Amino acid sequence: MSDNDDRVLGWDDEISQDSTGQSTILAPGTYPFEIVNLKRGHHQPKPNGTGKLPACPKAEVTVRVYAPDGEAVDINNNLFLHSRCEGMLCAFFLAIGHRKHGEPLRPNWSRVIGSRGFCKVAVREYAKDDGTKGQSNDIKSFLDPEKAPKNPPTPPPAGDPTPFNVPGEGGF
Repeated sequence: MSDNDDRVLGWDDEISQDSTGQSTILAPGTYPFEIVNLKRGHHQPKPNGTGKLPACPKAEVTVRVYAPDGEAVDINNNLFLHSRCEGMLCAFFLAIGHRKHGEPLRPNWSRVIGSRGFCKVAVREYAKDDGTKGQSNDIKSFLDPEKAPKNPPTPPPAGDPTPFNVPGEGGF
């Protein structure tokens, strides 16, 4: 099933897509991205009070990160609407071109999906429920366009599921 086939399944629908159970892990580095989904949510602090943030709204964004080989990996990232996270919010909106340095911004969340920019990706290790170690990718930071790679890849047309076209060798 491709992204263009994204749909709700019925209880009696036929299914056939095999899954390897393996997800691609990108090496740490700088990559182009596109926001492909945004959901409004609410952060609840841990019951034992050890969390860093109190209850607050959050934007749950799906960041599609494009590797130099053309593979796309979706990374879920939370943007917390709290003053302690204002720097990350400003960096996000700067990276996607919705904000300029030093200027206040009232976010227009309806324009976020389809926005593009560059981010730094990290690898996070964690303990799985069965006790084994797993890895996943996290967004370490969103990049200021002035600090983004000088020869950025050419993005596909809006709504095109193909990855960015990377000019030259490596492109990054």
